[in-house]
Amino acid sequence: MTEKDGGLAFLPLGGTGEIGMNLNLYRLGDTWLAVDCGIGFSGNDTPEAEILVPDPVYIMERREKLAGLVITHAHEDHIGAVAHLWTRLGCPVYATPFAATVLRRKLGEARLDQQVKIHVIPCGGRFNVGPFDIEFIPVTHSVPEAQAMAIRTPQGVVVHTGDWKIDPTPLVGPPTDIERLKQIGDEGVLALVCDSTNVMTPGSSRSEAEVRQGLTELMGTLKGRIAVTCFASNVARVETIAMAAQAAGRVVVLVGRSLRNLDVAARECGYLSGVLPFLSEYEANDLDDDRVVMIITGSQGEPRSALSRISADTHQTIALGEGDTVIYSSRMIPGNERAIMQVQDNLTRRGVRVITDKEGYMIHCSGHATADDVRTMYDLIRPQYSVPTHGEWRHLTAHAALAQEKGIASILLEDGDILNLAPGAVQVVDTAPTGRLAVDGNRLLAMDGDVLSARRKMLFNGIIIASFAVDDEGYVIGEPKISAPGLLEQDEPESNRVQEEFSNAIDEIPDELRMDDGSFREAAKTALRRALGRKLQKRPLVDVHVLRV
Repeated sequence: MTEKDGGLAFLPLGGTGEIGMNLNLYRLGDTWLAVDCGIGFSGNDTPEAEILVPDPVYIMERREKLAGLVITHAHEDHIGAVAHLWTRLGCPVYATPFAATVLRRKLGEARLDQQVKIHVIPCGGRFNVGPFDIEFIPVTHSVPEAQAMAIRTPQGVVVHTGDWKIDPTPLVGPPTDIERLKQIGDEGVLALVCDSTNVMTPGSSRSEAEVRQGLTELMGTLKGRIAVTCFASNVARVETIAMAAQAAGRVVVLVGRSLRNLDVAARECGYLSGVLPFLSEYEANDLDDDRVVMIITGSQGEPRSALSRISADTHQTIALGEGDTVIYSSRMIPGNERAIMQVQDNLTRRGVRVITDKEGYMIHCSGHATADDVRTMYDLIRPQYSVPTHGEWRHLTAHAALAQEKGIASILLEDGDILNLAPGAVQVVDTAPTGRLAVDGNRLLAMDGDVLSARRKMLFNGIIIASFAVDDEGYVIGEPKISAPGLLEQDEPESNRVQEEFSNAIDEIPDELRMDDGSFREAAKTALRRALGRKLQKRPLVDVHVLRV
């Protein structure tokens, strides 16, 4: 169905087939609705970039028809790209009080807070975005105020779960509203667009209450400094760590900017009310080792995070060593294994004891639905169709198998697939351009563009730059200079050989090429490649500067 046919369609631009970078679109007639707008972190396959966002080019071309952006919750992979992409979307934003508070701080840092219209919607509220009739349904997740969405349209009802789990004792925020989900299922639901991240874990979800008990028992047995690393946006976990620390007679220090921002936003919205004020990292060194618990960012091995710098002993205020303990109260996101293990190895080398949930301690539980949770969701919603989303391909296929157990047809999508939901057959009818952009300072760069392609080439093959001066007739004055950082040492024999061969080669460039700077430069670059490649067997990024005097 086309946009003019008045039909209902779903289009994921990010987050399907991978974890992170969620950006979903719904179309009703020719009006569009965006749901979530998140960042992803680069892995081993993209070392040239650190933070990635989905490429919104498809919806940018239709931005005058984009009625709004709805945020389901305040995790980075659902809210983190708004400040980077909003100028390309230009639409109003709808969010709960906590997500709105977090977003305003991000927009303020980007100097967009006066431009973006944010509509604050209460948890469980019902509101309209253009022709879309939307109801928030509270669900449990590892951040306050996570909301599923019932999207009502003349073509049918779609339930978009966002991130969720079933936890009868979540400690921060209400449990998933089972009764309201069942009532919406009774209305009749066309499609369930559902989180797949933790669907391969059997059984029911563990509770945050179990983690609080486990951390409290563990901290009571430890001496020396204790550091706990977790996802910075996990308010429930931050409260759990703080409560466990207080039970052990310890005070809590926050280390990392994102944690400090979370603390401000959470307390502003009434969360962490039972937790004593946190101390800053600058006060940690004034405390006895046996009286401190530090909550530290960097659970995924991010190179610039506080924990990574502490493990390398390059943090400006915090040091850990013999007799100290680091507890990983987080899961290992696929793709981050190498970075995490490097940090843990560095900590161990410094004499720090590293504790993870693999050692049998109840120190972490996922905020995402397990297999039994997903089965329960299908029993409540009873949709005609299942659309697994938010996960790697293996998660999506496992989710589809669970839906089929319930006799529900499942449609697997790649990013960019346009799924017609109504009227007519529920099927992929078209594809939209998709991709990833790298956040590079205050600009966005295409992953397949010239800048990052050059950066990739420099990373693996190095760069070599030559410069020389020529007279009016194009003849070289003096000796050419060569610089090859990351490829050749300045005074090593190989560097001298390359410089000598290059000097000889440019002397042999034909006279007819010497009078045009562009032609001379290209010929010199070819000569430099040949001089370098004969022995090093490398294809570095090559540049030549010609100065005519």
